[in-house]
Amino acid sequence: MKTDLISPPTLSPHSFLNFPMVESINAFDGDIAILGIPYGLPYETHAMANDQSKAPDAIRQFTNQSDILYTRNHYDWDLKGPLLDGRSIKVLDCGNVTTDMSNHNEHYARAEQVARKIFNKSATLVTLGGDHGIPIPVMRALEVFDRKITLVHIDAHLDWRNEINGVTEGYSSPIRRASEMPWIGEIVQIGMRGIGSARTTDVADAEAYGATIIDAYEMHDIGIDAVLDRIPEDGPFYLTIDADGIDPTIMPAVIAQTPGGLSWIQLRKFVHGLVRKGRVLGMDLVEIAPQYDVGNTTMIHAERLICNFIGSCVRANYYS
Repeated sequence: MKTDLISPPTLSPHSFLNFPMVESINAFDGDIAILGIPYGLPYETHAMANDQSKAPDAIRQFTNQSDILYTRNHYDWDLKGPLLDGRSIKVLDCGNVTTDMSNHNEHYARAEQVARKIFNKSATLVTLGGDHGIPIPVMRALEVFDRKITLVHIDAHLDWRNEINGVTEGYSSPIRRASEMPWIGEIVQIGMRGIGSARTTDVADAEAYGATIIDAYEMHDIGIDAVLDRIPEDGPFYLTIDADGIDPTIMPAVIAQTPGGLSWIQLRKFVHGLVRKGRVLGMDLVEIAPQYDVGNTTMIHAERLICNFIGSCVRANYYS
């Protein structure tokens, strides 16, 4: 029996910024894809019902408010012009990767299939999570480019755990799993701070791999320009952003709030700077837990982050 790999958002029929929806991933023919991957692999039974799985649809729903929709056509001061700069760029929302209640691993398998189809079209993928396990199948799909890819990671946590409760592809392990993929080359990790799940041995393993680790305090001391200088030139890059890597004053809707993360000014500058350095094949934004938001603060910054990424890719002439 044929299984649908994607399905429309469940909260409402709205897509991200009301861009056209794709009913079948085989029909995808866009330049930029929006994709929800709601479900990670839980470490404990009670974590199977996780508020983060609601984030892809919550972000979409927020961007369909009347005062946000004009983002597509009005002058955007963050981008110095409209979102798509008056160009014939095709942004398509691919909905959410479907799941199988009897096999949690199937969600990852389908996510990888979908991501491969998008990357094979040379399109830029914007993934909405979900916890930080969900980039693992996306990063597996990066194999299609047959090139060494620099992984850039923004997070409060290192994410080099090998396993927790026997689960090796959960939200504490994506960077270790990436390090095992032959097509992932250099790894740059930014914003680490506070206390997370990392053990001293995990830090040692990251350093032994050769990961460039710029903790939050060094980042604030040296500035974003210096951080960008420590990222290899030319790319290609893949960018994974855990919402708790951003300061909770602007992204409070996370489970692990930790002071000292990136400010909006820093985040915007970083995204534009990375896109200018070389081709960013895709990005993900994960670990938003909508129930913890305060006055839509997280949703506002999520929309701004994604639009700045899309707009900067357009202005970098990725699609000319």
